[in-house]
Amino acid sequence: MKKLVATALTLSFLSMNFMPVFSKTVTDTKKLSKKEAKVLKAKTQRFGYINMPWWEDLEDEYLNEYIIKAFENNQDLKIATLQVEESRQRTKLQLAKEMPTLSAGVAPSLYKLPGVSSTNGAFAVPIIANYEIDLFLKNHDKTKSTKKQYEADKLNEKAAYIAIASAVGSTYYNIVKIDEQIRLQNQLIQDRNEIYKLQKMRNERGITSTADLTRADKARTLARSELYDLEKNRVMLLNSLAVLTGESPDNINEFKRISYEELTKQKTIPDSIASDIITQRPDYLVAEKMVEKAGIDVRVAKKEFLPKLNLLGLAVFLNDSAIPGGMTGTNALAALGGSAILDIFAGGAKIANLKINKLKYEEYVQNYYKTNLTAIKEVNDSLSNLKNDNEKYIVNLENLKLEQKDFGFATAEYNVGVKSKLDWIQRRENLTVMEKVVVNNKLDTYIDQISLYKAVAGADL
Repeated sequence: MKKLVATALTLSFLSMNFMPVFSKTVTDTKKLSKKEAKVLKAKTQRFGYINMPWWEDLEDEYLNEYIIKAFENNQDLKIATLQVEESRQRTKLQLAKEMPTLSAGVAPSLYKLPGVSSTNGAFAVPIIANYEIDLFLKNHDKTKSTKKQYEADKLNEKAAYIAIASAVGSTYYNIVKIDEQIRLQNQLIQDRNEIYKLQKMRNERGITSTADLTRADKARTLARSELYDLEKNRVMLLNSLAVLTGESPDNINEFKRISYEELTKQKTIPDSIASDIITQRPDYLVAEKMVEKAGIDVRVAKKEFLPKLNLLGLAVFLNDSAIPGGMTGTNALAALGGSAILDIFAGGAKIANLKINKLKYEEYVQNYYKTNLTAIKEVNDSLSNLKNDNEKYIVNLENLKLEQKDFGFATAEYNVGVKSKLDWIQRRENLTVMEKVVVNNKLDTYIDQISLYKAVAGADL
């Protein structure tokens, strides 16, 4: 009778869906301090991604402040960090599948045996242990695969930090460029308005044709239109900078930046860049990690054809009102068993899974080659653009000096009455247009430096 009751209760426990699990929470202040230290270490590592000394070398305190604000507040960076933590937990989850599981619960019950009028109560404590023997290292390979994904996600996080820092820098210098262009555009509008007035007076006296007057009117109208575009673009860039730094776009009028005249520090332009610099790029390393992961996934898919080996241990401690002895060893049931299960037919699912993983492996290999070529292209393009824009800046800077010299002669001639006021203003207009070109060229070199910074993943050259 005792064995019958114990067996019946054991079967009922195994079929139950409800089984409470007990856990104990321990608060340890020392562990909390270690956690804080770990968080600080991770934050310091992420700060190293952006290579802050590279930005400090530009000697622009406002830009440095925006870079740090983006590091602290940018939502895309926070999402990237959360994705890394999610990937880390997914790795721990897979690692747990390599370990045995142990479950314990309580199961009170009432039962009535055949031929007996009374109802008896029982209280059992089942303990179940289960372990999948990883003889073929399939679960271990799955863990290695998730670790590769975790490593790739950390590299993607680094890429995100470099990209956001680059976006902040490029946006900032575009704003500085537009600030100066707006100042020069207002000067240009003033000159063209004056030219129109003088042309109108000359037209009224019959000195200038109506066609010349129309062209002057058209020029001043076009200048006003260009000013509106510049102001619109500046607002859009300021809004973008606000989003990048986690600020409200309502505060863009408070955003400070360096003036064009203060832009004196420029980095040295390298003559060439070693081709192995691409091996430091996060996208290159991610592509490499994904090829390694795909290779492991193919190995796992092959091992799915092998049998699954399991060990199951069971212990039930019973306290039954109908059985004397209470919850002791005499009222306990223990069992240990194993199984080897091999799928005979799965509808071709395992073969399809293997083929899918092999195809993914080939895709990642091709992506690796593509990433390699793209990285070389981006580095070469960035360096080439920087050199060309810098040469263009140097040439146009010389042209500006010549234009300034020419304007100086025109001013001297105007002061002695040799040249008319209209000619003098037109020369000043030409000077302003040339100044706008030089401003554009100079700021392009700064933005090109940032593009090269991004292409080489923030490495010092």
